Amino acid sequence: MTASALDRRYMAAAIRLARWHEGRTGSNPSVATLIVREIDGAPVIVGRGVTALGGRPHAEPQALAEAGELARGATAYVTLEPCAHHGRTPPCAETLVSAGVARVVAAATDPDERVSGRGYAILRAAGIEGVEGVLAREAERDLAGYLKRRTSNRAHVTLKLAVSANGKIGRRDGGQVAITGEVSRSQVHALRAQSDVILVGVGTAINDDPELTCRLSGLEDRSPVRMVLDTHLRLPVSSRLAATARDVPLWIATATDPEDPRRSELAATGAEFLACDALGGRLALPELLEDIAARGLSTVFVEGGAEVAQAFLDEDLVDWIVLFTGEGIVEGDAVNAPVTRQTVPETFRPVATMRYGTDQMDEYERA
Repeated sequence: MTASALDRRYMAAAIRLARWHEGRTGSNPSVATLIVREIDGAPVIVGRGVTALGGRPHAEPQALAEAGELARGATAYVTLEPCAHHGRTPPCAETLVSAGVARVVAAATDPDERVSGRGYAILRAAGIEGVEGVLAREAERDLAGYLKRRTSNRAHVTLKLAVSANGKIGRRDGGQVAITGEVSRSQVHALRAQSDVILVGVGTAINDDPELTCRLSGLEDRSPVRMVLDTHLRLPVSSRLAATARDVPLWIATATDPEDPRRSELAATGAEFLACDALGGRLALPELLEDIAARGLSTVFVEGGAEVAQAFLDEDLVDWIVLFTGEGIVEGDAVNAPVTRQTVPETFRPVATMRYGTDQMDEYERA
């Protein structure tokens, strides 16, 4: 079956709805469902659902519950293939069948081996008309973390950099310098709110003493897990990260001995540790991303600094690049940006360009 312009319109709406709980659904992806039926000659949304906080219930049963009897004979728009495996509740594909929907329009296919293709098969066996792959690319971008974890057994990595007009990201002496404006900085906080983990190197943690939280009004509770790459455990107990570890989770990836006394000092602040191997003075990043995925987390937002960014690029672990380019320059002994608009690797393709005040934001995805 082919999709109509109306199908694409409602799928686009479902994709937007799914973003409401992005980064807040645990190990499950944030998926949305819309139930649409014709009333008085016009299509009307009669049911809406998005994966609940923590991951349950799924979007389909919520949308069907809101629609009630109006779901019978209606069309369901789902941003990810309905699940097909039994748990404490029936599979969403069977729930759609029981509700009597006449048609299901889906975007992305679920790579989970318990689901992949099986959800669609349940619908077909019940005689429900199915249309697959509608705006799949758009849906997959929002589901990139979940899809990466399912297909590659690691977390999805977004690299964010603020770059000056002369291709610098800061000063070598650690002095603070504003590269982008307030609008761009607010946008970065919004990106943090959509992520499971925000990651920096210990050098950035020491020099900038950041909190790495989301400080947008109304979104303070959406701060991600904060992670510091700290091979030799140099993070000061007096840092803002350590001081707030009981308020917002702080994970420290380190190669130090479990009996190192600095561990107990940081542990007393509420920090947790991820044991890592170190190769050539660098932590083993592929294994670290696998460990993050094993904890049910899907997205990592890499914010700094230059060495950490370059390490992820060198190991081909970056899936998405977000560049904020300011119009000012950083003078003196400055740090070169690992990536600028002019030097984005050929393995990435441009996705979007926006203006935030006087700054330009460019996004690139792995080709």
